[in-house]
Amino acid sequence: MASAPTYTPIATQTLATGASSVTFSSIPQTYTDLVLVTQEYTTGTPTAYGISVQFNGDTGSNYSNTLVSGNGSSAASSRATNKIGAWIGYESYSANWTNIVTNIQNYSNSTTYKTLITRSSVASNYVAAGTSLWRNTGAISSITVLSTDFGSASTPFVAGSTFTLYGITAA
Repeated sequence: MASAPTYTPIATQTLATGASSVTFSSIPQTYTDLVLVTQEYTTGTPTAYGISVQFNGDTGSNYSNTLVSGNGSSAASSRATNKIGAWIGYESYSANWTNIVTNIQNYSNSTTYKTLITRSSVASNYVAAGTSLWRNTGAISSITVLSTDFGSASTPFVAGSTFTLYGITAA
């Protein structure tokens, strides 16, 4: 009988001051998949309404995103192609923290495009799920989390926001 996959913390960053981005670099290529867990909120009234990630510094229009969301009384869905980042969750612009869990499959494979599955929620506001594609076959060695929705203006993550990257070892 195979053992269950193991989550290994690679790095955690907790912001001492506000920041518009957080980067994980030199990601080891020894795991099967990655999981990014964030707990954050942003200041002011956002103009972007989204948190996104970019891989290996790629700011080109190489990402596609599909998402569904709901707030208890209505639901919505959207699709976007040729974006400069992969959507992982909505910005929270009040004192409600956004919780996001993003699975990045097969990140070290150098022959296939990379896919993400993400789930996010803000207490008393919404839940959302999405999938994204990075159209690049390169192994992921760095991840930048942005408090922006595909290059729009952003509001910074507040101090105390936490970002943790885990590696998953397959059974």
